[in-house]
Amino acid sequence: MINWDLPNVHELAVTVPAEAIDVMGHVNNTEYLRFMEKIAWDHTASLGLGWDLYQKLNRGMVARHTEVDYLAPAFEGEHLKIGTWIVENDQRISITRRYQIVRESDGRTLLRGRTRWVCVALDSGKPRRMPPEFLQGYKITATEE
Repeated sequence: MINWDLPNVHELAVTVPAEAIDVMGHVNNTEYLRFMEKIAWDHTASLGLGWDLYQKLNRGMVARHTEVDYLAPAFEGEHLKIGTWIVENDQRISITRRYQIVRESDGRTLLRGRTRWVCVALDSGKPRRMPPEFLQGYKITATEE
């Protein structure tokens, strides 16, 4: 049983691959960022906001600021659950997404993080207001305590 920090979690299961392991023998910190990006895309697609729509609208969400607390290591072959929530949407150009990574075998939280995502025009990379499809799709899924 996983004790998620917030309700209404969007979950993704991953198994730690050998290539995620660094010279210290555990998952490299950059791999956790890949896991966070993977679940952000998975959640985005589940909201109906995939790459095809991004291209059609000439809009996309890019990471502006990420904070990560690494709480415990993960090792090759371990089964992890990644959870994410949208906790803020300014209804203009940005959303904030929270993350939690948990080891399935013992339920231990290995990471907590958050990223502020900003809407940009794909053709220029410049910040732009979110289109109605983003305002509708990127609704807040949980409120922070």
